[in-house]
Amino acid sequence: MPEGPEIKRIADELAAALAGRKITRVFFTFKRLHRYRKKLTGAKIIAISARSKAIITRLDNGLSIYSHNQLYGRWQILPEGDYPQSSRSLRLAIHTKDTMALLYSASDIEVLETGRLSQHPYLKKLGPELLDENTTTEDIISRFEDTHFHRRALAGLLQDQSFIAGMGNYLCCEALYISGIYPAARLADLDRKQRERLARNCLKLTRQSYRTGGITNQLKRANALRKQGVAFEDYRFYVYRRDGLPCYQCGATIIKERFAGKTAYLCPQCQPVCSHTRSHH
Repeated sequence: MPEGPEIKRIADELAAALAGRKITRVFFTFKRLHRYRKKLTGAKIIAISARSKAIITRLDNGLSIYSHNQLYGRWQILPEGDYPQSSRSLRLAIHTKDTMALLYSASDIEVLETGRLSQHPYLKKLGPELLDENTTTEDIISRFEDTHFHRRALAGLLQDQSFIAGMGNYLCCEALYISGIYPAARLADLDRKQRERLARNCLKLTRQSYRTGGITNQLKRANALRKQGVAFEDYRFYVYRRDGLPCYQCGATIIKERFAGKTAYLCPQCQPVCSHTRSHH
């Protein structure tokens, strides 16, 4: 599933292509949304933004289109009328005079009053947004100090959008690795300095991934590997999907395990099991 950085980049691309333009036609595959076609036609697109893993398209008529890519959703931006060959199901199409944005395979699409967006079941539960420029390091550290969240394994907690919004599996694995924390550990098992370091790394890596198109690895190393001809997927991560390969830091073999129902990649030497977490794994 795309994580916060991927969704925000999609939202940026949609905004660059559509913001400030009028909708000439809109297509919804779901019958429950057909009643909005006339209401949306002629409306100007004010802004398109990401909230965690959802995209909000705000219009000047007081309505907004909410969409969540889920696992298989895929946006395409093309010249108007230039439909691609695709085996995917088209679920939403937003047409302007010379551009169209097509959303395939996603099923979570709604039209809402803009003023009521904060009441949407998904949006209202979101924690602090890591990619919101107004979110500070202190906001994230404060979240990690909230004892309400201290009893859950970090492999699951960091991917819970109601705790912090924007991280998924790869960002979780990478943040735990550079923080030297075992995925089954809980915030309660960490001291304050460890919690602060993890909070900072979650913010840092998520924003780095957004800026770089998905690279969480040390940028100097990633750049050197790229120049050597290494494929993007093979240089972008520290540990994610690198099971069986040596850790860049210590040379130990990266392993793949499951914690809290989530797949995790880790270095057993850089992220040792501590006495607190043995009983919880």
